[in-house]
Amino acid sequence: MLVKFTSSTSGQIMMFAQVARQMLEILGKDCNARGVITSEQLPDAIARLRGAVADAHRPPPANSEPEDGIDEAEGGSRVGIAQRAYPLIELLDWTRKEDGFVLWEAAHDF
Repeated sequence: MLVKFTSSTSGQIMMFAQVARQMLEILGKDCNARGVITSEQLPDAIARLRGAVADAHRPPPANSEPEDGIDEAEGGSRVGIAQRAYPLIELLDWTRKEDGFVLWEAAHDF
């Protein structure tokens, strides 16, 4: 299932529900079929996502397992939270600059 994030000022992006769930959980939002990130919530949302990306860039403790949210693809390439969060951070940042809001929509709760 896809989740569509639509800015009132800057366009839209789509994410798979699993990735959108991860992003919304970082933001402290429920994964309902529809929701909003208001203009007042945008600065905190951006800070939370950037904080999660910064945390992911810290070296893991010795003898730890791979971080959740990272996929191993053929050839050993890894897709981490930084690559997944970047489009949403950019959408939120552009929307904040223009004092807008962001809606998300999915076929059903996820």
